[in-house]
Amino acid sequence: MMVRLLLIAAMLTLTSVMPVKAETAEVRLIAVSDRKAVIATVEPVHELFARSRIAGTISTIGIKEGDKVNAGDSIAVVVDEKLMLQMKAVEARIEAQEAEFEQARIDLERASSLRKSGTISQATLDQARTRFNVAERNLRALRSDRQVIEQQSIEGAVLAPGPGRVLDVLLQEGSVVMAGDNVARLATDNYILRMQLPERHARFLKAGDEILVGARGMASTENEVTRTGKVVTVYPRIDQGRVIADVDVEDLGDYFVGERTRVFVATGEREAMVLPDGFVYRRFGVSYAKLDSGEEVVIQVGLAVDGGIEILSGLRSGDVVVKP
Repeated sequence: MMVRLLLIAAMLTLTSVMPVKAETAEVRLIAVSDRKAVIATVEPVHELFARSRIAGTISTIGIKEGDKVNAGDSIAVVVDEKLMLQMKAVEARIEAQEAEFEQARIDLERASSLRKSGTISQATLDQARTRFNVAERNLRALRSDRQVIEQQSIEGAVLAPGPGRVLDVLLQEGSVVMAGDNVARLATDNYILRMQLPERHARFLKAGDEILVGARGMASTENEVTRTGKVVTVYPRIDQGRVIADVDVEDLGDYFVGERTRVFVATGEREAMVLPDGFVYRRFGVSYAKLDSGEEVVIQVGLAVDGGIEILSGLRSGDVVVKP
């Protein structure tokens, strides 16, 4: 029994020290998209303007730059003192017209009873009915005028036309505005990247193309690509030798409007040495690869491409690399 246990232990020991074949990959020379680094700017898909609907003076402003608002939120209040004076005048006219209407109603009732007894003619009754109808319609017209003034007072509230973030408050309290004047500028929550590409590359750009987006900020770093986007609009106009395009990228909500970042646009194809992912490792800020001979070589890597990462220097096509 003891001999059997010793044999089993020896077999397990031999098994544990047997070398495991390392995973290898060959550096290949393949055609990849030639990407050009350009600068793109974060822009809102739509800019909204909160406008004054009446003329008057801004009494209060309830927002500041950077605030998030929803559709219908109050941005500011515009007051027109003439509306209050007009309301008082209309109220006085309504009171006078109500008294006239009441007198016309009494006269019509009296004329109707006198006509039944034959005391007055039909023409006199018709005149009383006409005066009553005119007084009633005048009263309705004055009440409609009052509703118009009330609606104008309500429209003194400057409302947000849609959800978004306040970019600029264009006026201050006490400013005099006319109907249609801009009070605040808002950006919708949906942001895009707007890039400008030299016109010599315009023929390579089309809607639906994949764009690589660099790390946030303008500094160029190794392997800086952090996300991808798609071209949604290519504007059919070249301005000062550049074509403008919009790129849809997810999760841009924490970016500042106007913030710039690097993007990489395909401008044709070229041959490049490509090594699959996972075969490059870094030590003390330097990129290395390990050959099948066991030798470590210092390499310089480029952008991530389909099928791996581009090797700029340090390796040759056909080299076999061991996965670390």
